[in-house]
This record gives sequence, structure tokens and C-alpha cells, in this order.
Amino acid sequence: MSRKRVTAAGALLAVAATVLTAPSAAHAAVPSAAGFHVEDGRLLDANGNDFVLRGVNHAHTWYTATTDRALADIKALGANSVRVVLSTGDRWTKNGTADVAHVVARCKASRLVCVLEAHDTTGYGEQSGAVSLDKAVDYWIDVQSALKGQEKYVLLNLGNEPHGNTGHTAWTADTRNAITRMRAAGFEHTLMVDAPNWGQDWSFTMRDNAPAVFAADPRRNTVFSVHMYGVYDTAAEVEDYLNRFASRRLPLVVGEFGDAHSDGNPDEDAIMATARRLDLGYLGWSWSGNGGGVEYLDMATGFDAGRLTPWGQRIFNGPDGIRQTSREASVYGTGSGGDTRPPTAPGAPTASDVTSTGARLTWPASTDDTAVTAYDVVRVDGSGETPVTTATATGTTLTGLTPATAYTFAVYARDAAGNRSPRSATVAVTTAGGPAAGSCAVAYRLEDWGTGFNAHVTLHNTGSQDIRGWQLDFAFPGGQTVTSAWNAKVTQQGNQVRATHESWTATIPAGGTVGFGLSASSTGGNGVPAAFSLNGSPCTRN
Repeated sequence: MSRKRVTAAGALLAVAATVLTAPSAAHAAVPSAAGFHVEDGRLLDANGNDFVLRGVNHAHTWYTATTDRALADIKALGANSVRVVLSTGDRWTKNGTADVAHVVARCKASRLVCVLEAHDTTGYGEQSGAVSLDKAVDYWIDVQSALKGQEKYVLLNLGNEPHGNTGHTAWTADTRNAITRMRAAGFEHTLMVDAPNWGQDWSFTMRDNAPAVFAADPRRNTVFSVHMYGVYDTAAEVEDYLNRFASRRLPLVVGEFGDAHSDGNPDEDAIMATARRLDLGYLGWSWSGNGGGVEYLDMATGFDAGRLTPWGQRIFNGPDGIRQTSREASVYGTGSGGDTRPPTAPGAPTASDVTSTGARLTWPASTDDTAVTAYDVVRVDGSGETPVTTATATGTTLTGLTPATAYTFAVYARDAAGNRSPRSATVAVTTAGGPAAGSCAVAYRLEDWGTGFNAHVTLHNTGSQDIRGWQLDFAFPGGQTVTSAWNAKVTQQGNQVRATHESWTATIPAGGTVGFGLSASSTGGNGVPAAFSLNGSPCTRN
């Protein structure tokens, strides 16, 4: 992801008016091993069917323990592809051959097309420690044994954002050389190449030189990738850039974009609508785990598919979103002319373990002539519905509900082809009441060592009724980032922190206490939060 402010965005408007005279790139791919290939500007899968990437990015190299579940969840939400962050070992811990093979296997198990990218090139020429595309090619050659024979399922994104705003004119030669080396090493995969300028191509270096780079690939099997953040804050800019590739039959993907960014507010609605209209792929940034001030780009809070953020709801469930426009690659046995029969309706759900803020739903399984791959839980309100969560099994735990509130839920089943079942019968759930105002107190004790701290938190129920299920909200004074927690699940958005109970800490008895702890890093002085709210009610401080 681009983490740099674009300093020459004014060049965008000046260059946008130029007229391109580059020749058409209407070339068919040179026949290769049965895998993805480009033909007349379109990405085709191994069966020769048009394939449009609809997926998200997952930061595997920093969160390897989350990947298996993340891929399954991303698929269950309707994606047909995932862009996976890998490290060459130059800036972060190397993802070696065995790990790459595991990632590919998990993508295939989840019926996702795997776009693998080397992240250590980010901002080369401007970012300290960034490495060249040449180093990225060395990495791909080193892990080649994990990729050979996977051309049906894997695209190789040579290097993430391989030039910053400094020295971006070298992008064309560097990219051509990298493609030449990959082909000489025997790679027959579709290659994806990122734009310079931290991926945003405000200088139009990639746009104007794409035909020459495409022609340099002896297999004619290269796809271009632009990252759309603050540079693309109007529909006119989005449409102009994407149309210029489509009109020249040059294959293009929006390899990253978000709904907000520190360098400007990207027009995600225009990005998604234009990509749909032109049948261009997109891969949103990113599933979860963002830091450094861009936590708002998380689609799922704490890698939990049951807690989609507004950005997650937008890209998966909104207009022109993934659920609406994604089609699974036909190499997994689906595609046009494939499975069109929906699953049967799931059985009526039942509710258990109802607390102030959550409940457990279970339901009898749906049946399908191929396989049920996911269940979509919705909240029913009269004739309307609101997506709540997606599960891959016949049960899920709902969190973040409002105390003393009546809900109605139902379930749909989906199969691998995206066919959706009729809706199940509904179930009514009323959450338990939360604490009355003034009936809770919080003690927050610090172990402070300057650059970090532990916080030991005690919740005291001063009321006369048990609190069954809780969430505690507070704000860090500033500059603190949660790194771990115990006896509670703790998530953070900016300086706002939310702790929710574990199963063994769910009940705070009347007159009793429950404790949890967290560790956090710090860039400044560490203090006690000014206020605490338990299930929406303010608490006194002990």
C-alpha cells in the first residue's frame, strides 16, 4: 500500500490532457502451459474464459498465523481472488519456498485465484531499505519450485509499488528487464506489474509506456496494476485513467484502493462502478491489520469476518461490490454455463448463549448438488435486510449487539458458483439488559516502561443484577497501539479501543469483578484513559 503523500499531484491535470498515440496492444498470448493468459487485452483463465479479479489484499507476511482463516473468510464473503503480501527477506522476514507453497495450497482450497506480490520493493528510490525489481526477481527464482505448475491458479505481481516519486522514470527499463529475466528463468505465469509513484502513476509513466512494456514480454502475458488512493479523488480522473487502458486493449487491474486515505479521499464509488462497466479487475486494500495511522483501511476488525468495518461492508456488500460482481474462476469447475442451481434453504436458526451484546446462532445445513461454501446471516427488519456476518459452518457467534434490544435474524446459503438459496425461517433474539448508568466502575492500572506498557483493567459491577456479556469502550490518550491482550478480545481504530469478553469472562456478577489486561507500544507518555463506557453506559473510575 502507498504510505506516502503525493507531492506532485498537480502534474496529474496537466498531463491528463495529452493525447496518446501509442499503438494498440491487441496481441494474443504466446501459447504456454495451461494457465492464465492475456488475449486482446483481456485476462483469460486456463479454460479460455474471461476472468475479472474481484478480491482484496491480505498482509500475510506480517500476519502469517491469520492467513488460513482469512482466505476462507474472504472467499465466503464472495471474493474470487486475493492478493497476498510476501517478503523477499530484505525488509521483513522472508516468506520461503515452503510458506509460499502453503499459501498457494490454501488459496486453492478456498477456490481463490492467488495474486502473489513481493512487498520489499515499495517506494524504491525514495523509501529507505526498499529494494529493486531486480532483487524481487531473485526472490521469485529462489521460490520458483513452489510456483511451477501453478499457472492455472497463481498470478505473480513482481514487486509492490516499485518506485516512489523519486526516479520514477527508471520504471520502464526496470520493469522490462524484470519481465525479461522472469521469462528467461522459465516462468510461464501471467505477470502483474505495479505502477511507479507509490503505485498511483500520477506522472503517467506506466500509462504512457505500457505498450512498450507489454511488447517486451515474449509471452505477451503481462497485466498492469494501478493503485488508486488520493490521486484519484474524482470520477473524471478515475474514468480517464481506466478508459485509456481499455481503449488500447491493454490489460489493467486496480491492484489497491481504499475508501479513504491520508493523501486525499479516493472516489471508491467511481473506481468500483467504472471497473464494473469496463470489466476490469479490482483488489481492495486490505483485509485487516493496518497500522501507522491507516487503520481505517481495515475491512474486518481484528481479522474477524463477523465484524466488518464500514469499508468492509462497502466493498463486499455495496453497489458494484464483490458479492454483486464476483464470478469464480472456471478452473474451479464453475463459470459461464456451469452450476446455476441454488442450494436449498437452511433450516430455521435457533439462538443460545444470549448476552447483553451477543448471541450464538445455529441452524440445520443446506444441501446443494455441488457444495455449500458459505452461509450469510442477515438482520430482518420488516421487508428490509441488513448483512450481519458470513460463516462457513452451520453456526456463528454474533457480537457487538445493543443491550436490551430485539433482533430478528435469518440465514441464506451460497454455493461455490455464487448461487444463493431462499431465505431460512427467522429467529427472534432479545439481548439482555446492560448495566444501569452509574452501576459500574473501572480500575486501570499501568505498568509503564516509556516505549510501552501493560494495563491491568478491572471491571466492577456495582449493580444488583449480573451483567451477561460486555464490551468496554475507551480512548487512549494518544500514541499507543495495542499489541496483545488476555482475558478479553481487544481491537483498536485510531485511538479508540474496544474490549469484549471471552467466554470465560462473559459474566460480571452483581457486586463482583472481572479483569483483563493488554500490552501496547507507545510513542509518547502513557496515561489513564479519561472515560470508560460499559455496554454503552458510562462507568466511574476507581
